[in-house]
Amino acid sequence: MTPDPAAAKSFYDAVVGWEIETASAMPGGAVDYRMIRRADGGHAGGLLVLSPEMVAGGAGPAWTGYVHVPDVDEAAASIVDAGGTVHMDAQDMPGVGTMAMVADPWGAVFYVMQPTPPPDMPDARIDVFSPDRPQHVRWNELMTPDPAGAAAFYADLFGWRQEGSMPMGDAGDYLFLHRGDGMIGAIMPTPAPAESAGASWLYYFGVDDIDRAAAAVTERGGMKHGEIVQIPGGEFSLTCADPQGAPFGLVGPRKE
Repeated sequence: MTPDPAAAKSFYDAVVGWEIETASAMPGGAVDYRMIRRADGGHAGGLLVLSPEMVAGGAGPAWTGYVHVPDVDEAAASIVDAGGTVHMDAQDMPGVGTMAMVADPWGAVFYVMQPTPPPDMPDARIDVFSPDRPQHVRWNELMTPDPAGAAAFYADLFGWRQEGSMPMGDAGDYLFLHRGDGMIGAIMPTPAPAESAGASWLYYFGVDDIDRAAAAVTERGGMKHGEIVQIPGGEFSLTCADPQGAPFGLVGPRKE
């Protein structure tokens, strides 16, 4: 979500290698929503242009994830029963699917969605997430004041397993999340001074070269939060914000 789609296109096309479309994909013109394309022809997500009315209502630049569920109404009800919130009731978008904007009990916002496959591809599967490919979402990181409670919440809601951890010293443990046979992300404690900020998800995008991408972040007006760090497995990561302030992460190799 961004109030400046041209700036976002210039930034993310250079940093990640995407091609963000310059015109809305939504019919009717009520909402300006542009698709984000990967170099392989697939989609990496979408860009919602924040109107002045949306900004006046409290919306700001951010990335928000979507989780596939078999029944949006049922998932939303389960979230409320567990202490979460529905920010946007289920809406059906023809040709796209049914979705609702929700938050977990600690305030981390995301969507639950039942997508509609294209008529000519009834068995199509969304491939936005990949644990190892560039231009895909590669990692989903939740910062929350209650890691154990959040792990139980997402296990009950989506069947994600919390298995394994990595100590982070005084910051606590980094709890790994699994879906099926794959690792999809982790949960970490909110730093004590930031506990009042609640919880949030951070999404890491795959890049072909972490140093090239990091240089593009600053060259295009973004901000690096800290330095590039090596992660288990030998690759590297960096947390950043785009020029409008939306936080995100990068993951990729360091090329010699």
